[in-house]
Amino acid sequence: MPLDISARFTFRLDTPTDVLLQFEAAQLPEQVVLRADTQLGETLHLARVSAADAIGERLLLRAEGEFAVSYSAQVQVQRQLADIAALQALDPHELPAETVGYLFDSRYCQADRLQSFVATRFGGLQGGARINLMREWIACEIEYAPGSSTSDTTALDTFVERRGVCRDFAHVLIAFARASAIPARYVSCYAPGVDPPDFHALAEVFLADPETPGGGAWHMVDATGMADPAHTAKIGVGHDAADVSFMTVFGAAEYGEHEVKVTARD
Repeated sequence: MPLDISARFTFRLDTPTDVLLQFEAAQLPEQVVLRADTQLGETLHLARVSAADAIGERLLLRAEGEFAVSYSAQVQVQRQLADIAALQALDPHELPAETVGYLFDSRYCQADRLQSFVATRFGGLQGGARINLMREWIACEIEYAPGSSTSDTTALDTFVERRGVCRDFAHVLIAFARASAIPARYVSCYAPGVDPPDFHALAEVFLADPETPGGGAWHMVDATGMADPAHTAKIGVGHDAADVSFMTVFGAAEYGEHEVKVTARD
């Protein structure tokens, strides 16, 4: 089922300023970008750079004045989904080297501070079954409340305040998973059914892959319940939102209009 994606946003830079953008759906074995069109305002410099884990690309540009970004794409998602509850966790010594960094605390995900709670609340289960229980706990205990958090809000803040948006739900699940010695990373994505329509965020966890003895694979988990992994297009991944923001400005900027639309074709 192809996804039709469109995104548009504007901003203003009063002086020549560097900006890092990541908003294009990634070309991956699990999702094929059938067509894509990116339109940008006038730039003083423009380069494409590889994003984290070689998933997607970033646009590094320098511009001044009013700037508009327009993007449209059609993406065929062909992701193989597993029953996460049936998957086992890998011990840290069994993990591929590239996943080990996703066990550690990061700017927004203070896993160490949540270890005691995680051990007490979810200690009766292991692996994917524990991840599912964590997802259910977050969905039940944390209120999805647009406008309730800021770019400074961390997983610990959300855990205490019990409200947030998709990035906060993802951060809490990531922190819980890492507190259980399960690698977890942040995923920015497009998905139909997100309310309000916007760039979306969810988590991916690394669990044993029954098809690959001794190996593992990444699996999407959305604690908000809004995104179906079978109909979700990845933009990029990172340790948390700081790694994969759709827009990072190295200076001052005034953000303007913003519109995202994602529909699934029958």
